[in-house]
Amino acid sequence: MKKLMVLAAGIMFLWAASDAIGAESDGILGVWTTQGGKYKVEIFKCGAAFCGKVVWLAEPEYPAGDEKGMAGKAKVDRNNPEESLRSRPLLGLQMMKGFTYSADNSTWEGGTIYDPDNGKTYKCKITQPNADQLNVRGFIGFSLLGRTEKWVRAETGNN
Repeated sequence: MKKLMVLAAGIMFLWAASDAIGAESDGILGVWTTQGGKYKVEIFKCGAAFCGKVVWLAEPEYPAGDEKGMAGKAKVDRNNPEESLRSRPLLGLQMMKGFTYSADNSTWEGGTIYDPDNGKTYKCKITQPNADQLNVRGFIGFSLLGRTEKWVRAETGNN
């Protein structure tokens, strides 16, 4: 009977720990304002991973006098190196994919982030120092050669 009690306690501990990790890993979910306020990105679950898409643009249309003659038109992915993708709208564009949570170092890693401003895709890792901030680090090769942006949780009603 004692062994059964120890086994039951062990199972309950593992179940509680897995719930805590699940809750911790889901802290990234929601809408985030990028550094500089140019975009708002919704991070969501896509299968077992985490992904993100543009849900708001500070300037959703090209300004008057646009160098490529698109003044007043909705912004598109015109800097994409793949010509066939240059006409897709920025609003709704999935720019993050493939992130998994690592409980060992409290990071989301293994994913990529696409920068529509320059048309480049980078490896990326994300840390969350508090509930309302993400540190998003894009890099080429390994993490030391990269840049970190601070994203803040978007206010409800401004999305």
